[in-house]
Amino acid sequence: DPRTENNPYLGFIYTSFQERATFVSHGNTAAHAKKYGDLKLAKLCGTIAADEKRHETAYTKIIEKLFELDPDGTMLSFADMMRKKISMPAHLMYDGQDDKLFDNFSAVAQKLEVYTAKDYADILEHLVKRWNVEKITGISSKAQEAQDYVCGLAPRFRRLEERAQARAKKASKVPFSWIFNREVEL
Repeated sequence: DPRTENNPYLGFIYTSFQERATFVSHGNTAAHAKKYGDLKLAKLCGTIAADEKRHETAYTKIIEKLFELDPDGTMLSFADMMRKKISMPAHLMYDGQDDKLFDNFSAVAQKLEVYTAKDYADILEHLVKRWNVEKITGISSKAQEAQDYVCGLAPRFRRLEERAQARAKKASKVPFSWIFNREVEL
């Protein structure tokens, strides 16, 4: 549940963010695959990343138009969605064994720099700039509060990223069922 509440504003904000996140993670996975000599996997992940980029472009244009037509409603929705935090659909992954599978998967992704807390902050910053959120005027006081909140989030997330990197350096190992319970360093 991405917590979009069947609200198209929330849905398009969520997908704008999520599609960019999957573009980043698949692109980084492609780079890793290429670096380690798996050119087929690199090509596959690169193709998926390109597809995610096209989706991102469409969804961000929809939100751009919503900011033109309804800046108050869109600003309030943007802040609401960011308060809820953007969770990737993979947060529901479960192998029938490991209740912490997504947390462990995320720790590996953070450590390998496939998708990091920094990427999350970068995406938020990108969307704020892309939609000119800081420059929107003529909005209600509630929407101005939402604007201040959204514009101040990326620096807060960057501080969290520093802590996440410090945690990632404290290595432990966990088995992953899909690679025959081979232990992977978190």
